[in-house]
Amino acid sequence: MPVYTCTTAEGTLGTDAKAALAAEITTIHSDVNHVPSTYVNVVFNELPAENVYTDAEPARPLIINGWVRSGHPDDETSRLVAEIADATTRITGIPPARVLVIIGNSPARFAIEGGRVLPDPGQEQAWLAAGSVT
Repeated sequence: MPVYTCTTAEGTLGTDAKAALAAEITTIHSDVNHVPSTYVNVVFNELPAENVYTDAEPARPLIINGWVRSGHPDDETSRLVAEIADATTRITGIPPARVLVIIGNSPARFAIEGGRVLPDPGQEQAWLAAGSVT
């Protein structure tokens, strides 16, 4: 259900760092939003270094855009971004000043996974019972 897109300049993250970060984002999201880890998608998008700028200067930030279903409590979403930002620095060594985590949301009915409209938060068990996600 949730999608996290991690964008940075090519060569900023190695394969091991990507795997560790994907695992940690999955664990954090699953714990904070009380959903199975199988729901969590993490994608890495690497751009040529000449295509990444901060303050009009070439840079190597790590920008993590996450999408979640509307309806999660604000304090849980604040905890989600804080824990992901902390984990990102711990795993990658990228300083906190170079890490940007953004969580956007929209109603569950605006997304389909496995051919079915997603359930509202708290309705996952009924959704699972009605069919399986592949």
